[in-house]
Amino acid sequence: MVITMQDYKEIRQRYLRGESQRHIAKTLGISRNTVKKYYEGDPLPNERKIPERQTTVMTQKNVQFIQQCLNEDAEEQLPKQAHTAKRIFDRLVAEKDYTGGESTVRAKVKELRMAVHKAFIPLQFDPGESLQVDWGEAFVYLNEEKKKVNLFCARLCYSCRPVVLAYRRQNEESFLDAFVHTFSILGGTPQKVIFDNGKVAVKDGFGSHARKQAGYTALSAHYAFDAVFCNPAEGHEKGLIEGLVGWSRRNILVPIPHIKTMEELNTSLRSHCLQYENHHIKGRTDTVGEMFCVEKASLNPLPHHSFETATCKNTRVSTTSTIRFNTNNYSVPVQYAGCPVGVKGYPECVAIYYRGKLISKHPRCFGKHQTHYYLADYLPLLEQRKRAILNAAPVKQTLPAEILAELQANASHEEQLTAILRREAAKESCVLHRKDPVTIQHVNLHAYDTLCPRNEGIHHGR
Repeated sequence: MVITMQDYKEIRQRYLRGESQRHIAKTLGISRNTVKKYYEGDPLPNERKIPERQTTVMTQKNVQFIQQCLNEDAEEQLPKQAHTAKRIFDRLVAEKDYTGGESTVRAKVKELRMAVHKAFIPLQFDPGESLQVDWGEAFVYLNEEKKKVNLFCARLCYSCRPVVLAYRRQNEESFLDAFVHTFSILGGTPQKVIFDNGKVAVKDGFGSHARKQAGYTALSAHYAFDAVFCNPAEGHEKGLIEGLVGWSRRNILVPIPHIKTMEELNTSLRSHCLQYENHHIKGRTDTVGEMFCVEKASLNPLPHHSFETATCKNTRVSTTSTIRFNTNNYSVPVQYAGCPVGVKGYPECVAIYYRGKLISKHPRCFGKHQTHYYLADYLPLLEQRKRAILNAAPVKQTLPAEILAELQANASHEEQLTAILRREAAKESCVLHRKDPVTIQHVNLHAYDTLCPRNEGIHHGR
């Protein structure tokens, strides 16, 4: 018989008033055994009792064996080679003569895993003490083409002031460039920077045993901060920055932005980070901006000299008046063919120097085995080799289809061809924001020809 709470209440109240079990059962129409069961308030109606019977197959020794397997996994820290419930069941059968079912083992493994709760120590940082950094990924439409970009995220630990910058690659020059810009935006440097064990910063080892890459070592020395690395799979050691990566994607890059340049994207990111200063973090009395004003006064001042973030190398200009950097070729004015030059690779451009003078600057190629030409670099040679104009790679790869058609239409008029090239080279210089094109002296063609061995098998349009 199902007893409602109202029946239970009547039984309890009548019992307390001194009524007998027989009388209560008779007046309520309930069996005497039911009244006897509930009148002293021992059980509640419809309450399910937890079985107290001990299992005969999942003995204490078997439970200890399962716990030992889980403890071994925790010590090894190899999640891809950890015990599964199936593997523990197989070992129990083989090593402990277990006769129970696999589902019983699965239930016990789940119970033991849920019983282990990680506990973390809440951290508190002083103003100017620490900066946490991390990388994240997102997608944007760059010139209407969907591209993946890498987000460098940094956050001061006291004020939580964020800095987010976007790069095309997670390489060393982008990593160092991000730090220089971050310190410039914050107006100073912290005492230490907390980062994970990414290869852009760590040569080998991890955590307290990590060895910094040479570039990161020089950067930390120049800006006088200590580099602190987290342990593997311990994201809580830089929990402030873990949230910033997701916040950036959800709040700045939704909907997916359409941009023309990376600088346009970074301008938007800096603007949103500045607006974040008005944010009030739960549990804190001041806004992020107010706390940042306090923390900024505690940051170390910036050094007088800005850190060089580029990847630098020395090379020689080829006979086709190009240099190679990271599998890609970039043109220089033909007067420098055969000359030794210095190359600096930045996140978005490649700069080429001759005896300390900048002679060419190209947007960086992000593919492999590509060549980027400037028409102006070859103009003196093209003026001397007019018959090679229509087949010259610097012409065909830099001019739009309508200009190439114009050149084709004037193929028999050499003076008109060179006039069109001069016009387009002048336009190119304006687009590149050059106040004056690189001055190119009239070349000694005989000297240039001697730099091109005939047995190279390359047609140079002579």
